[in-house]
Amino acid sequence: MKITQGQFRAAADALAQILPMTQPADAVLSQYFRLNKQLGQEDRAFVADTVFAILRRRYGLEFHTGADTPRRLLLAYFSRSEGVSLRQLEPLFGADAEWAAALKTPREEAAPLAVNAELPQWLVEMLAPELTEEEILELGRALQQPAPLDLRVNPLLSNRDEVLQTFAAEGIGAAATPLSPLGVRLSGKPALNRHPLFTSGKVEVQDEGSQLLCYLLAPKRREMVVDFCAGAGGKTLALGAMMQSAGRLYAFDISEHRLSKLTPRLRRSQLSNVHPQLLDSEHDPRVRRLARKIDRVLVDAPCSGFGTLRRNPDLKWRQSAQGIAELSVKQRSILAAAATLVKPGGRLVYATCSFLRMENRDVVSDFLGSHPSFKLLPAADVLRQQHIDLDTGEFLELTPQRQGCDGFFAAVMERNPV
Repeated sequence: MKITQGQFRAAADALAQILPMTQPADAVLSQYFRLNKQLGQEDRAFVADTVFAILRRRYGLEFHTGADTPRRLLLAYFSRSEGVSLRQLEPLFGADAEWAAALKTPREEAAPLAVNAELPQWLVEMLAPELTEEEILELGRALQQPAPLDLRVNPLLSNRDEVLQTFAAEGIGAAATPLSPLGVRLSGKPALNRHPLFTSGKVEVQDEGSQLLCYLLAPKRREMVVDFCAGAGGKTLALGAMMQSAGRLYAFDISEHRLSKLTPRLRRSQLSNVHPQLLDSEHDPRVRRLARKIDRVLVDAPCSGFGTLRRNPDLKWRQSAQGIAELSVKQRSILAAAATLVKPGGRLVYATCSFLRMENRDVVSDFLGSHPSFKLLPAADVLRQQHIDLDTGEFLELTPQRQGCDGFFAAVMERNPV
């Protein structure tokens, strides 16, 4: 592995800006690239891949080597994780030569579970009542791996066989996802922004787990549907296609910035049944006006995002136990507000991209306890009706080590007909 002085310096500079953890790592990195236009595509890929690999393994690197600066974290990563010899790294040592000489010396003290799993101690303690140490370690190791690039085929404009044939003809490795009927998983990460399949709206980037949530809602033509926390609209687009662009689909969110990202995606998709709506809060008057009128409501609630740690490893340092507790209060409020929209006999799906009970089962249990007009539907039964054979119990619970997708939770509920 050849590392140039320029690449090493750029990676160290970018990492130094990210490590304060005051902003999302991907946003900081994007800003860094905008300000350093002299970096070529290969250099940018090197910096991004290296920085995110270090964020995934930072606990172990610091524990085993004592790395306490961006430069030392880089040297420790290349030496211990990438197997680069000290002789090859020597030109990069600089003022860290004496420290770097001890990189190959193993630390006598055994690493604790939190370090081996690359998870904060408070998070390990939160998982301990639900998982064994081996299960926590298995989860942590899976989250240390880079996530694949998944796509969803837009069935209004194409089909999966056509998409796979196109990629094969271009020499791009792609395969059908094992669970989602419309999913395609790429073996690499080719640039898609200008690919004809993407620009024509035939495919959208969406993790397979996220796609499965839409099959739990299973909207139909001519129904009224609400994506309550739509964000940039990945699930909104999938739901609109399932409705064959018929009926009415509201995309609600409180962030104008997030909703603005839906506009170009909506244009590509050629959907005509989507209606983005910016809300002040979950108690916006527009929510009250739709009370008990909606056939199906999806609540992909704001959450810790820990199910996406493969993609966003910086969340481990930007989140806290107190933050999780605050989120769970917000999640309960959002779910209760969204439930007012559901008509008698209608369906409500609560979901998060988290594997924490406090954000998932506990929220649903409290909701059902205070809303006797709703009952839980077994997620496996709902998926089976959509010809998806996956049984994780009464809830949909996905993890990267078991299903190979991001971590997701979902509960399917139905309001009593009368």
